[in-house]
Amino acid sequence: MERRIMSLGRSSMVISLPKNWMQLNALNKGDVVSFAIQRDRSLVVYPRAEKKPTPEEITIKIGQNDDETLVTQKIIGAFLNGYSGITLLGEKTLSVPQRKAIRLITGRLYMRIMESDSKGVYLQTLTDESKASLDQAIQRMHLISYSMCEDVFNALKNNDISLAKSVFSQDDDIDQFYFFILRILRSAAQGPILANELRIDPLDCMDYQSLAILIEHAADYVADIAKHIVMIDGIGEKIPAELLDLMFDEGMEVVDLYVKAVNAFFQRDVNLSVEIIKQIQRIEKLDQEIASTTFMNKKKPELICAVCSMREDIKKIAVYAANISEVTVNRSFKLSS
Repeated sequence: MERRIMSLGRSSMVISLPKNWMQLNALNKGDVVSFAIQRDRSLVVYPRAEKKPTPEEITIKIGQNDDETLVTQKIIGAFLNGYSGITLLGEKTLSVPQRKAIRLITGRLYMRIMESDSKGVYLQTLTDESKASLDQAIQRMHLISYSMCEDVFNALKNNDISLAKSVFSQDDDIDQFYFFILRILRSAAQGPILANELRIDPLDCMDYQSLAILIEHAADYVADIAKHIVMIDGIGEKIPAELLDLMFDEGMEVVDLYVKAVNAFFQRDVNLSVEIIKQIQRIEKLDQEIASTTFMNKKKPELICAVCSMREDIKKIAVYAANISEVTVNRSFKLSS
């Protein structure tokens, strides 16, 4: 389909819009449309969303033998693909484990159970992507993960079991933001109207998704450290003071790298990102020092295993900080629109 450019007055150039496209989008004379200039210099024209679109609904069949993991993944898949209403229908009746899985995942997503009977459940999302702020959502997710990082190493240093348990429970808050952000990004990747409202393009979607995934993974490892702190207390053991100091010092250095990496992403600071990547070598040296000190102590195997697991968790958080920095460097070379 082609249109000839025509002159309108002394300085304006116009093209006509196809009639069938106008009818398809219920547009009339005087209505407002929006446009966006793409990286390849093409122009995308789309109708401005004046009224809220009809919510998308889906019905998912739950087999009698579907286990909790399968039920959970079906709901997550529907949520991430933008469905506002999800009806779950049991083959006969929903089992107790299936209902428990539905309640648990609904709590982690921005959803609510609106209707429920013996054979089915109706879930409804509480999100409105058009009013969402992607940067704000990721920043809030990061602030929770940062708080978890600081708290878990203070819990480690002071043997604060209550604080460690609190850190572990906050992992659900991270997951809630994580699924919400992925839903927004998938919707934006499929719909130019939402993408334009959020001021992002397909490459931005990839970069933000990478950032969200890395923050979520880092929080998982923080939660794992908290779990091991509780476990060590449960077996009546304590980490030797020298080893504890080394782990705390390494942990705080890693937290500093992690926070700087996320801030560098939003500030598009390439130089800082490269410095963070270089610091991984120092973290590896600290990790080796902890390893040597660990095996010099004649302690219970359970304690040694727990310390080794926490060592690995701390190192993984540092690796994710470096990965975030790599995303920042890569996106700095993105072609300008």
